[in-house]
Amino acid sequence: METTSQGPQPNTLRAPALDPTDARIVQLLAEDGRMTNAELAGHLGVAPSTAHARLRALVERGVITGFHASVDERMLGAGLQAIIGVTLRPSGRRESIVEFAERVRVLPQVIQVFFLGGDDDFLLHIAVADSSEMREFVLEHLSAQSSVASTRTSIVFDYHRNSVAASFA
Repeated sequence: METTSQGPQPNTLRAPALDPTDARIVQLLAEDGRMTNAELAGHLGVAPSTAHARLRALVERGVITGFHASVDERMLGAGLQAIIGVTLRPSGRRESIVEFAERVRVLPQVIQVFFLGGDDDFLLHIAVADSSEMREFVLEHLSAQSSVASTRTSIVFDYHRNSVAASFA
């Protein structure tokens, strides 16, 4: 297994086989990443030492890649969210893809970066205070880059992050 600055990277695209206990650990932690080891063991019906060992193995195998806080961006003054499709110019694509990704992923407005195959090369999920800041972000950080051919911005009306998509009705 190859190791990078982002942790272990699998050498194949095959998903690691999960037994029912490992699958349940992943499910439980996806629902509540702050669950204590004792709570996890209780849900699984195993000893805390077993739960801890199984969790550690899932992290080491790269199945669980981290534990994250879900932040309400509105509470931080960034109540306007958007998904921005970015298409890069064809010349020097390999270098521009790496440079673009490195440049935008560290910007404080960027929540997520998706590298894609299809019409867009990237989708950026961003959060900003208002439409003026949105315009400034697109002009300064995207359109000003010589590698960027075009952008397409879609405003996010509602955002749900959970294992089962919530109803919009």
